[in-house]
Amino acid sequence: MSLHIPPSLHHYRFRLLWLGLMISVAGSQMQVWALFWHIRTLTDQPIALGGVGLARILPVIVFSLVGGAVADVANRRRVLFITQIAMVLIAAALAFLTFYEHIALWQIYLLTALQAVAIAFEQPARQALVPNLVPTRDLPNAFSMTSIAFQTGAIVGPALSGLVIAYRGQAYTYLINAISYVAVILALILMGPVQQQAAVGRQASVSLSSIGEGVQFILRHPIILSSMILDFFATFFSSANTLMPIVARDVLHVGAVAYGWLAAAHSVGAVAAALIISQMNSIRRQGPVFLVSVVIFGAATVAFGLAAHFVMAMLALMAVGAADSVSTIIRNTIRQLQTPDHIRGRMTSVNQIFFMGGPQLGEIEAGAVAQFFGVPFAIISGGVGCILVVMWVVRQWPQLLSYNGDEPIRAGVAAD
Repeated sequence: MSLHIPPSLHHYRFRLLWLGLMISVAGSQMQVWALFWHIRTLTDQPIALGGVGLARILPVIVFSLVGGAVADVANRRRVLFITQIAMVLIAAALAFLTFYEHIALWQIYLLTALQAVAIAFEQPARQALVPNLVPTRDLPNAFSMTSIAFQTGAIVGPALSGLVIAYRGQAYTYLINAISYVAVILALILMGPVQQQAAVGRQASVSLSSIGEGVQFILRHPIILSSMILDFFATFFSSANTLMPIVARDVLHVGAVAYGWLAAAHSVGAVAAALIISQMNSIRRQGPVFLVSVVIFGAATVAFGLAAHFVMAMLALMAVGAADSVSTIIRNTIRQLQTPDHIRGRMTSVNQIFFMGGPQLGEIEAGAVAQFFGVPFAIISGGVGCILVVMWVVRQWPQLLSYNGDEPIRAGVAAD
């Protein structure tokens, strides 16, 4: 198989967003993993790390549906401008408080919650914007490349977080993140106006009825609904990112730099898988591939929980990331291609509750289980739970087993 430039990158506006996201995600991931290390420095209680998940998920539950309706009514590019500026200010506040050593746990939780509010509006607008930047034929590739951008940033960010913490100090991770958001802001400026479709014969508005329309759309489409439910419960059981500082310090007995590489291992595997998919013209039998990838995700989580050495842990996390990448690309393709443009923001906002709710609530669950039964048990039991969920979803929605990926497309064609 010869290498070629992925088709989605031939489109100038998507290419700008893709490059901006790669830089911005690196900064965001640096902050995420630095935040976990920071909390572990302030306290050795696993439940305190789980509190980050609570601070993130509550704003998502409250604001996501509104954010999705806004993404379908307002200009998505303008929404992204506002949310990026908000996240610059939040990261700068974390840096300021840390520089002057006036930061406490409650301040970390509060600023994390404010960032989650911004994300509740940013993610529906950004994901719904992508189909407006590339034609429908290139949309699966665009999501593969978006996954690469996120996972590449998620390799660079965590690896740098360990180095920056070790050699410059905690506050600089937050400062660098604040600067990284400028990349997306610049991309949005350079791409210019982006046309988006409106519902034919309907007055667009942010209302309970418009939000309800998005929910009803998902309930009427079992392929979309089942992929969201599987995503939620798989990540709920297999999420243990906030436990990583404890695994690094107390199980593997490594320092900040090695911790950074552990944090990046998931994304190393994810990028490898996404690069392979980006070179494929199409993915067939998407339903079975999706289900198998989630089973591998759970099994690799179990292997990570059993790992007693650094290299074993790294390899297990890379397998987790590869499986997660395949799952993410397929489920995003399913949802966006099967959803009309005028309702994509609302569909994405409901998905965001599942997508973020699973891992964030899972972090709370993992912290609580680790508090009483230990960190390895919390991770291993979560992986087993993930595999059991796949079996339940197949039983409830057997049509996933026959989903191929060439079913009728509902989405409109984007202007090139």
